[in-house]
Amino acid sequence: MKRKARGIINNEDTIDHEGIKTVGVDNCCNFSTTSDLCICILTWNMNGQVAYEDIEKLVGRDRRFDLLVIGLQEVPRNNFPRLLEKALVETHILLGKAVMQSLQLYVYGPRNSESFIKELKVDKHAVGGCGGLIGRKKGAVAMRINYKGIELQFISCHLSAHAHKVEQRNSQCRRISHALFSKNWYPYARPTQVTVWLGDLNYRLQGITTFPARNLIQKNLHRLLTSKDQLLQEAERRQIFDGYCEGTLAFKPTFKYNIGSSNYDTSHKVRVPSWTDRILFKIEDLRNINATLYSYNSVDCIDSSDHKPVKAHLCLKYEKHSSPRRS
Repeated sequence: MKRKARGIINNEDTIDHEGIKTVGVDNCCNFSTTSDLCICILTWNMNGQVAYEDIEKLVGRDRRFDLLVIGLQEVPRNNFPRLLEKALVETHILLGKAVMQSLQLYVYGPRNSESFIKELKVDKHAVGGCGGLIGRKKGAVAMRINYKGIELQFISCHLSAHAHKVEQRNSQCRRISHALFSKNWYPYARPTQVTVWLGDLNYRLQGITTFPARNLIQKNLHRLLTSKDQLLQEAERRQIFDGYCEGTLAFKPTFKYNIGSSNYDTSHKVRVPSWTDRILFKIEDLRNINATLYSYNSVDCIDSSDHKPVKAHLCLKYEKHSSPRRS
C-alpha cells in the first residue's frame, strides 16, 4: 500500500502498484470553480431502519456539488425514495436509480441538470442473500452515466458477512465486476473514465481480537488497525481492487454499533469493530483526467443503524489537451 501526501491523482501517478493506493485529502474545494465535476458519494447500510431526520443529516446542507451518489444497503420497505426526494427537493433532482430489493443506488443532480446527461444505463447482479422482509440482498447495482462529457461508472454493493468469508467476498467482487454491463457489451463504446465502487463490502479486521482493537480505538489510535484490514490485505495480494484508490482511514471503524448509540457491539458476540463500509475509486483515463479527494469520513451523528454512513467528496478535472462536453 502506497501513500500520497495529498488527495490529488493525475497522469503523473504510476499505475504499476500493488493493491489499493491510499491517498490523503485536500480539505479546500471551491466547488467546480477549479474542477469540471464535483461528486459527493455516500454509502450506508440502513439495517432496515429509516427516519427523515437521518436522511437530512446524511445529505447535509452544503449541496454545491454537481452529483450526489447515494448507495444503500438493507433499505427498509417503506417510502424511503419519497423521503429522500423530500430532503433534496429544493436543490436536486433524481437523474437515475438502480434497485435490487434492499440494495439501492441513487444519483441526483442540481435542478435543470438533465441537459448534461448524454447517456445513462443501469444494471444489477445478485450473488445471494435474501430480500423482502429480511432485507439483506447481496450483490451489486450499478449505473453508467456520461455527465458533462465524462464517462462515469458507480457500483454499489453488499457482500457476504462474517470475518472468515474472505475468499467468498473476493469471488463476489470478481463476479460482479465481470457481470455488470456484460450482456450489452459493445466493443466500440467509449470506455469508462472513472469508476467508483461503494457499499458494505463487509471486510473485517483480522489478527486482532475485539478488546485490544477497542482499546486502540478508544485511545484514538485506530490508524494502527489498518494493517489488520482484510480489504487492504487482499488488495495488496492483487486479489481485488488492484489499481483503485481510497482515502486514508482516519475515521473510526463503522461497524458494529449498538443501535441508538455510538457504542460498539455489547451483545454476546462482541464483534470486532471493522471498516466494513468503504468508497473506492479508479481513474481509468489517467491521460485526460485529474482527480482530487477532498474528504473521506464517517457520519457519526447518525445512530439509527448498526453501521455508520461513509461520505467522500471527489472532484475531477480534464487536462488542457482535452475538454469535457459543455451545455
